[in-house]
Amino acid sequence: MSVDGKDPKDELAGTEAPFVSHLVELRDRLVRALIAIGVAFAILAFWPGPGALYDLLAAPLVSHLPKGATLIATNVISPVLVPLKITLMAALMLALPYVLYQVWAFVAPGLYSHEKKMVLPLVVSSTLLFLLGVAFCYFLVIPGMSKFIQAFAPSAITAAPDIEQYFGFVLTLFLVFGIAFEVPVAVIVLARIGIVSIEQLRKFRGYFIVASFIIAAIVTPPDVISQLALAIPMCILYEIGIVAAQLFIKHTKTPAQADAAGADKPAA
Repeated sequence: MSVDGKDPKDELAGTEAPFVSHLVELRDRLVRALIAIGVAFAILAFWPGPGALYDLLAAPLVSHLPKGATLIATNVISPVLVPLKITLMAALMLALPYVLYQVWAFVAPGLYSHEKKMVLPLVVSSTLLFLLGVAFCYFLVIPGMSKFIQAFAPSAITAAPDIEQYFGFVLTLFLVFGIAFEVPVAVIVLARIGIVSIEQLRKFRGYFIVASFIIAAIVTPPDVISQLALAIPMCILYEIGIVAAQLFIKHTKTPAQADAAGADKPAA
């Protein structure tokens, strides 16, 4: 023991206050994010309302059902519970930019200037790409898949999907396509932190194409439309990620890299 009563081997001595302050800040950021989601939920519950949001989500499927067919509720509280879940999902998407901003504000003080240049564009692009994936799924994948399924369904079968199963199915597709559209961000991060080089990413192109079709076959319904709709954009986004990684690395160099690049330039 030292004279001041502290164990010299205790490497965390004196760090209690900063650690607690970080926890307090984390709590505050989480509370703000939850408040933002709550405000978005209240706004959406008032207008356009849970019923209208449910109709909007069900429209891609209902428009391809046989005439007179509708979605059904097999659970007593489903007609109330499912629209509320849909409203909460929409509130999360509406508040997503602010939630990610809170994440950014929490980690930013501990980053170097060149790291801040990297994080903020990634946060913004991640949000936009996720929303783009959800929109792509809603406007193209679900209608095409619904039309494909109804075209092959026997005429003796009356389609009447359960609303809870449909909501779970659509939510899964939204997550799958939202995450799949993050491929450029993943490529940029892997290249920027040095795990893989741009040349290696180009060499892995063929493997990624095969992996994309395998992943699409596993995570999407067993129809050609949805599988191709996931695999092909992933391959395209991979190529976009390679190009973006080159530009990103060029504009987010560390001070040491910038000095090294300046030293390599011939004197005027």
